Amino acid sequence: MKPVQTLTLCMGSSCFSKGNNLNAAAIEAFIRENDLTESISMQGCLCEQHCKNGPNITIDGELIQGVQPGMIHDLLAHKIRR
Repeated sequence: MKPVQTLTLCMGSSCFSKGNNLNAAAIEAFIRENDLTESISMQGCLCEQHCKNGPNITIDGELIQGVQPGMIHDLLAHKIRR
C-alpha cells in the first residue's frame, strides 16, 4: 500500500476568498478522476499567516502560495506520487 500524501488547504477568510473555495472543488475532482481517494488525505486548516501570498496549499509539508484554480491539475499532476 502506498503511503498517504497529505494535502492541506488554508480556509482562512483571505485564502478562501482569493480562490481556495474553488481550489477545494478542483482538488476533489482531480482526486476522483485519478482514483486517488485512498492515497491522498485532503484537509482544511485555518489561517497560517501567509495571507498576502495566498491562496495557500500545503502538500506533504511544502507550502505552495498563489495557487489559482486553473493551476490545480498541473500542480497536482507534478506533486502527487502515483
